[in-house]
Amino acid sequence: MTEAPPHALLRPRIAIPFVLIALIWGSTWFVITTQIAEAPALWSVTWRFAMATPAMFLLAFVLRHSLRMGGAAHGLAAAMGLFQFCGNYTFVYLSEFHLTSGIVALLIGMMLVPNAVLGRVLLGEAITARFLIGSLVALGGIGLLLLNEAHVAPLGGNVALGTGLALIAMLAASIANVIQAVPTGKSVPLVTLLAWSMLYGTLIDAGLAWTFEGPPVIPASQAYWLGTAWLAIVGSVVTFPIYYDLVRKLGAGRAAYNGVLVVVIAMVISTLFEGYRWTPLAAAGAVLAMIGLVIALRAKHLPR
Repeated sequence: MTEAPPHALLRPRIAIPFVLIALIWGSTWFVITTQIAEAPALWSVTWRFAMATPAMFLLAFVLRHSLRMGGAAHGLAAAMGLFQFCGNYTFVYLSEFHLTSGIVALLIGMMLVPNAVLGRVLLGEAITARFLIGSLVALGGIGLLLLNEAHVAPLGGNVALGTGLALIAMLAASIANVIQAVPTGKSVPLVTLLAWSMLYGTLIDAGLAWTFEGPPVIPASQAYWLGTAWLAIVGSVVTFPIYYDLVRKLGAGRAAYNGVLVVVIAMVISTLFEGYRWTPLAAAGAVLAMIGLVIALRAKHLPR
């Protein structure tokens, strides 16, 4: 894996895409709640990636990337489709029936832990003492934010089930994050790999939706399809190539810190558009999370 030098996040070629992804993904959590309100979660996930898949193939064509891959790469793409574009999003959508979108975002933000562990096991990425310290600080901040959310937005539904679903979503995304950076994945253009993985994921999504929810549910609301288009094109086609490239440049553990920034940005967006009110607990959590992010991302990345 390419070594990222210390303080790499401070360089524009890293900082700009890092912040751009966080800004986009920070806006998607509320949109997801509007999706599950109008159609079964499994069909909403299917429509999202049915729209994103041809756009990703088109992007590969525009970039003049070959769409041909070997059997091993197709196997990897199928695994990514299963974990990222089916498992991760299906469980995220389902978890939002039981938890607020803010709490789900906070739980997904803990992905930095499995990313670092899997990156160590599968990619040989070192886990430095500084990264560990930053992670502990950030997790402490996430904990305070989670506690604040529980206080200001009392939980409803089956909390244990919702938490379990969100954690499964987090692990599924983490697995996809790491396996795309193995040698097989790096042997083909990233956009090509993503296009095929989205196709496989969409087929799995559709199969599960038809099995568990019955024939396709097609909402008539224009707002639903506008939201789906935002999630598919901006929230998926634009962001995933950039994010997975960051995984390869920064390492899986440090790239996952994007999720920490996403949480804070989501809260800022909620402040501007949904009347979210900051409490001392929320402010302390956000500050701790950002301090942890800076500490961890300034740590050296030393491949084994």
